[in-house]
Amino acid sequence: MQQQTIMSVGKRIPLNIKKLGINGEGIGYYKRNIVFVPGAITGEEVYIELTKVARGYSEGKIIKVQKRSKHRTTPPCPVYDECGGCQLQHMKYDMQLKAKRDIVAQSLAKYVKDGAKKIDLRPTIGMDDPWNYRNKSAFQARQSGDKVLAGLYAENSHKLLDIEDCAVQHPMTAKMTTKVKRIMQELQIPAYNEKTNRGTVRTIVVRTGVNTGETQIVFVTTKKNFDQKDELVERVKALDSKIVSIVQNVKEDSSPLIFGDQTIVLAGKETIREKLGEYAFDLSARAFFQLNPTQTVHLYNQIKKAAKLTGKESIVDAYCGVGTIGLWLSKGAKEIRGMDIIPESIVDAKKNAKKYGVENATYVQGTAEHWLEEWRLDGYVPDVVTVDPPRTGLDDSFIETMLVIRPERIVYTSCNPSTLAKDLAQLMELYQVEYIQPVDMFPQTAHVESVTLLTLKK
Repeated sequence: MQQQTIMSVGKRIPLNIKKLGINGEGIGYYKRNIVFVPGAITGEEVYIELTKVARGYSEGKIIKVQKRSKHRTTPPCPVYDECGGCQLQHMKYDMQLKAKRDIVAQSLAKYVKDGAKKIDLRPTIGMDDPWNYRNKSAFQARQSGDKVLAGLYAENSHKLLDIEDCAVQHPMTAKMTTKVKRIMQELQIPAYNEKTNRGTVRTIVVRTGVNTGETQIVFVTTKKNFDQKDELVERVKALDSKIVSIVQNVKEDSSPLIFGDQTIVLAGKETIREKLGEYAFDLSARAFFQLNPTQTVHLYNQIKKAAKLTGKESIVDAYCGVGTIGLWLSKGAKEIRGMDIIPESIVDAKKNAKKYGVENATYVQGTAEHWLEEWRLDGYVPDVVTVDPPRTGLDDSFIETMLVIRPERIVYTSCNPSTLAKDLAQLMELYQVEYIQPVDMFPQTAHVESVTLLTLKK
């Protein structure tokens, strides 16, 4: 009740920013009340207006920066303040890298507590050019009168921002989206209208091979057949010789998922090709692939470095997906075993292994806990386990399995510092954290990936 009295929506207050939060927002304290301020930087003095007052915290927006950080810069994106897709464009890049390391450090301090200070937390590996790195865009298409809009929803709203260019997208994806929506407009092919539940094209997805140039255009539509479909395909084909695949995906329901179940090739190939180091991968419209191939090479090399392979090790690649990490490690390992709960991923992993002549790899469908226990009962315990789980981190049952089978090394690739720290707190019962290496996969955003090496305590 006291906070409600001191803090109220619309109230304007001065604030000193003490640190950055996990979402990249500035954090300050007003009369012992914690306040989150997007766009503020550590060390700044800002004058803010409170926009939300909740139990235990408040949020505010900057009215004026009274003491400006030397790390502040002008965001190049014209819709940066509205979009919310990026959180750190107002911060110089060298400071972004330090901030991301600090986000990991804060998570460790919260969950690992006393052991956090002993962990070797290394400087973040950044990009030489931290712009235009995303190889895939999925822009919502909407009808506004006679005009077709395509873009992203403004943060915390249902207002669609019509985006002509994007500072973090590969130039090809933004350019093709803009040209495609203009063709739709000229042909009077209506974009989807949520209010009336009418219109044809819901989403325009463009993916380009950063290292090959091959580009795929995907129209996610409300129905299979529509007027001017053939003309649309012909005009899109003529846009650029790098467009080698034009695909339609039919999504009739109103769920928040981007894709429906039916995919039809309208022109060219079903897939585009992308290269990572010496490996090439064929990507269909719905296939998952890393959004920043340039930085993925650095990430995978860090995983390989942490695995410390001599050619004698057996490796389990848990959450293996299509087997990219396993392929990356295969030349230094005696044997690779991988598992995933998604059947299509296992099919693709087997194809990729066969394609590159990797004969020491075995892939099975199912959970890591199930197969690791099954193999343990058969007398097989891996030397190294690599994990790259979703943002929710490792299942408790997986951690329990690790503590039972006790591989010599665990290489944990994480996209969420909070769940990483929670999981490490449990694994440190039997494992020593040798180091954590943050990697900046998504410059200009608050996201940070990391590779952690854990070794079994002797």
